[in-house]
Amino acid sequence: MPDPAVPPTPPVPLAALLAREDLALRLIAGPSDPALVIHWVHTSEMADPYPYLLGGELLLSAGVHIPDAAGSGTYFDDYVGRIVAAGGAALGFGVAPVHDTVPRALVEACDTYGLPLVEVPPQTTFTAVARAVWQLMAQARLAELRRVTEAQQSLAAAAGRPDPVPSVLRQLARRVGGWTALYGPEGAEIASAGREPEAPVRDSLAELTEVVRPSGPGTPASATHATAGTHLAAYALSTGFTLGVATPAREPGDHTIASVATVLLTLLTGEQQSGSGASRTSALVRLLLGGSPEEVAPLLGKGTNWFVVHACPNDQRDRPHLLPGARDPIDMRLRRGARPAPTHPQPPDLLAATALGAALGSTLIDPVGDIVQVLVPADRTPHPQPGWTLGVSDAVPPQQLSAAAAQAARALARARATRTSLLRHGSRPGLAELVPREEAQAHARALLGPLAERPALVETLRTWLSLHGSWDRTAVALSVHRNTVRQRIARCAELLRVELDDPDVRMELWFALRQE
Repeated sequence: MPDPAVPPTPPVPLAALLAREDLALRLIAGPSDPALVIHWVHTSEMADPYPYLLGGELLLSAGVHIPDAAGSGTYFDDYVGRIVAAGGAALGFGVAPVHDTVPRALVEACDTYGLPLVEVPPQTTFTAVARAVWQLMAQARLAELRRVTEAQQSLAAAAGRPDPVPSVLRQLARRVGGWTALYGPEGAEIASAGREPEAPVRDSLAELTEVVRPSGPGTPASATHATAGTHLAAYALSTGFTLGVATPAREPGDHTIASVATVLLTLLTGEQQSGSGASRTSALVRLLLGGSPEEVAPLLGKGTNWFVVHACPNDQRDRPHLLPGARDPIDMRLRRGARPAPTHPQPPDLLAATALGAALGSTLIDPVGDIVQVLVPADRTPHPQPGWTLGVSDAVPPQQLSAAAAQAARALARARATRTSLLRHGSRPGLAELVPREEAQAHARALLGPLAERPALVETLRTWLSLHGSWDRTAVALSVHRNTVRQRIARCAELLRVELDDPDVRMELWFALRQE
């Protein structure tokens, strides 16, 4: 018979189901292998359940289909044999209301065919058994997702270290519990990590990587094989390199984790081949040392535009994750008139900052105070990242990076105030474009002249206007008390000699502030 098509669900150890005290299940026949798993639950009273099984099920039956004279013939042997042929993982037999005990001939048949037989007591319904299996599956899926997420974070952090390629290989080997190797375009082993396997396994893995090495249309992106009790997997990198992974067993999530490593290694090996990684790092160093944009521009690539991203770690206490339709507790407090406490974000961890850069597709990161600055090539549009709040500038040439940094800073302040995961600087043309820039700037300087030597007042006014006059949101954005906001806005109105409740005044001030 062909191998059963097991449903794509997380496997559940039968031992875990038997350990549920609320079910009181009991294994009375067949093997008691701790590694035995089930993938599904199916209830059937058919004498021949074969056509209805996919494979890997725990089949539940109360024995309604059993004829009175079944114990004297081959009925149970035929029944159990068909379950085994269909790939059933185990049989659960419900005691009562049809049978007072599990038929002795069924116990013997299960022992003969090696099919685990589980006694389901009268007080336990089949629905309860199925629900328990789904709960165990949900727990297994959650554990798998947590494992993959942690692996992604550690791999991204490894990609930002001084020796990124060996670091990624080490992390991958650790996360999958095996050995990893990177092979060059000519097939030579360049680097490896983890516990080195025996020579035959190592040779088989090298041969498997040749299968995925780009050689024309139809070449697979990945391939797997098993040899000497070891699972082998090979992955092609678009740069001509290949990745090999050898593990004792194939665990759920291994392929996803290896795929993340493949993407990171593709970026890293691509930069090594082109030299762009070194030149971009040099550009960042020169910027930090006070180099002019004109001097740095050639290092960043001719004709290349960049996003400037400002990011800060989410404060989970001040920014709770809400399910759709849930009420924001901060908003509820504000409506009741409660005063929000000033926020004091913690400085980002360096490893977390490097992981953020890798996730955004850039190694150009710079932690400054409580934020992280990242230069991202314009062909890699920044997207929201779990655990971070991002402000993104327009895509600009290197000569305009200073202005872009100011755009990113303002976008981040607004994103924090509105608890938005990512906010982009608005570059949509509007009425302001109808006024020549020189005239607009001259008007702005004249209008905002009384605030020229008071940057704190200017930034407070800008933030307050961008948040539609909300005292509380402005306080959150600036990490000050809302009374401080009120005092600063009152001082702005006094110095500018305007009535800030007038929407025309607000519009004119906003126009002026945008010209800075």
